[in-house]
Amino acid sequence: MYAIIETGGKQYRVREGDVLNIEKLTAEEGALVELDQVLAISREDAIRLGEPVLAGAKVVAKVLAHGRAKKILIFKYKPKKNYRRKQGHRQSYTTIQVEKIEG
Repeated sequence: MYAIIETGGKQYRVREGDVLNIEKLTAEEGALVELDQVLAISREDAIRLGEPVLAGAKVVAKVLAHGRAKKILIFKYKPKKNYRRKQGHRQSYTTIQVEKIEG
């Protein structure tokens, strides 16, 4: 059994027990969060698809940690014009573990 959820503008395929990094949530470590943007649920015998989301379906996950990803560098330049700009970015994320899929 798996579900396809949407959070932070991205879609994820999750099963019970999966650990994944998603866009940062405003929940404390150890708290349970309910992700209600469930696009599809697949069981052994059938698949239920939402239009665009399934009513009454949700995924319950436990927040394990918050963190920041490795720094990426953005470097812009224009040749022969002495134009150079260097910028760094670290994306914040939340690590969750899927506890239960309901719906």
